[in-house]
Amino acid sequence: MTALEKISQFLNQVFLWVGGCFLVAMIVMTCANIFLRFVWMPVRGTFELMGYFGAIVTALALGYTQIKKGHISVDIMVLGFSKKTQNFLNAVNSFICMVFFGAAGWMIARHAATLCRTGEITETLQIVYYPFTYGVSLGCFLLAMVLLIDFLKCIIGDYKDKEGDK
Repeated sequence: MTALEKISQFLNQVFLWVGGCFLVAMIVMTCANIFLRFVWMPVRGTFELMGYFGAIVTALALGYTQIKKGHISVDIMVLGFSKKTQNFLNAVNSFICMVFFGAAGWMIARHAATLCRTGEITETLQIVYYPFTYGVSLGCFLLAMVLLIDFLKCIIGDYKDKEGDK
């Protein structure tokens, strides 16, 4: 379990840095576009790239945010239940979310493969955009991996609690 957790943390940390680089590129591009709009003419394709870079930044931060428990959760009803019930509900939630994001990652990867095969390109800059689609798919898979670890922690934690009662 700790090996899987360490691999997950390493991968999510690396891809968080990659997403951070895309975020810096977005900031530089926005500043350059504002400056050049006053001086001469704006950078072509800024709107296009902002959309694709924004998707990458968001997708690659999903897993890391889940590790840090930074996603919004409304648990006002769950807090009234016993620890055992809370653990069970967390396990069910982690499992359902893991299946959803695993399926989403798979479907997005299939769509990216179709885009690659057909040679789709962006309208303004004429660049292929299947790498961005694969990046979003990767982000979904990383989140599914973190959710798998959360699910296993709930199951193993519950199992250890039962063993301690004996």
